[in-house]
Amino acid sequence: ADIKTMTAHKVYAMSVITALTAQNTTGVYGVLDAGADFVGQQMDCVFKDIFPDAVKIGMVSNIETIQMIAAKLKEYNAKNIVVDPVMVSTSGCALMQPDAMDTLISVLLPMGDIITPNIPEAEKLCGFEIKNVDDMKKAAEVIGRNLSGSVLIKGGHLTETADDLLYHDGEFMWYRGERVNNPNTHGTGCTLSSAIASNLALGYDMKTSVQNAKNYITGALKDGLDLGEGSGPLNHCFNL
Repeated sequence: ADIKTMTAHKVYAMSVITALTAQNTTGVYGVLDAGADFVGQQMDCVFKDIFPDAVKIGMVSNIETIQMIAAKLKEYNAKNIVVDPVMVSTSGCALMQPDAMDTLISVLLPMGDIITPNIPEAEKLCGFEIKNVDDMKKAAEVIGRNLSGSVLIKGGHLTETADDLLYHDGEFMWYRGERVNNPNTHGTGCTLSSAIASNLALGYDMKTSVQNAKNYITGALKDGLDLGEGSGPLNHCFNL
């Protein structure tokens, strides 16, 4: 999803694999960590050769990998860092070891220029339930207290709307979106965060990057691709 999204934005994607997953549209059936040292080697290979204009971080399943990623980001003075705090898959499978949450919050999230939690992830980060748009604003403020970057809370889990909330430089900005009637939402979070990173790499400011990414994912959902027995993937190439 990350590489397809970046390709659709006409930027060049370079991957650092943190874990292999055995998964399809019906669920996640196994996770094999790549190991922190190997993650570090991959990051060295990327940063020493083709320095990235933006970095998107998704699934990081354990403490050692999180610490390695943070150390390498500091070492290379990485810019335009987008952190998608992936904790649970679309199908409901836990993708992070329970003891890794504190390290994610204290070490990695503060390094992000923007973090992009969905509502269940934001609830874990703020410590209370989010039932409506007022709760989203309160959560964004609470989460943003410990961060220097922006917070984008994705509203797709609310029943009435699909509005996203950006908390940027102490200001709230709503991104209104129509709720697309498409049950195939596998990888929407990965796709949105990668689209934001792509736009930042292309030189757009934060607010514009989020808007462009929101438009892109709406288009990918509206395309109506229908694959697999469960929650299928989006058509990342709808615009090509």
